[in-house]
Amino acid sequence: MQAGFQELRTPEEVDRALGERSGSVLVFVNSVCGCAAGSARPGVIAAVKGITPLPRLTTVFAGQDREATERARGYFREFPPSSPSVILLKDGAPVYILERRQIEGRSPDHVAAELRRALHA
Repeated sequence: MQAGFQELRTPEEVDRALGERSGSVLVFVNSVCGCAAGSARPGVIAAVKGITPLPRLTTVFAGQDREATERARGYFREFPPSSPSVILLKDGAPVYILERRQIEGRSPDHVAAELRRALHA
């Protein structure tokens, strides 16, 4: 995934990116399912266009980088695992999640609108 997202492939990369407890970080848990390709990825990219201030943008790929994904999920263990999903962390604490059940069957525009609300809250 591009569009300014930092791909985290190892647990160490996850700790460096998410271990800092200041500022906002958006974590996109990517997957190979159709709803990731059809709704989640384009929706997330659309949501962050023009957002200021822009949170740090990160992504892990469930099913591909399993160890990195498990480490990332440790930072938001309050939420059940969901792929794809989008999690917003503020000062190290999870404050928002958009889960697969909220993505599946929805348009990219719907996903973008939901995520923008969270980013502006």
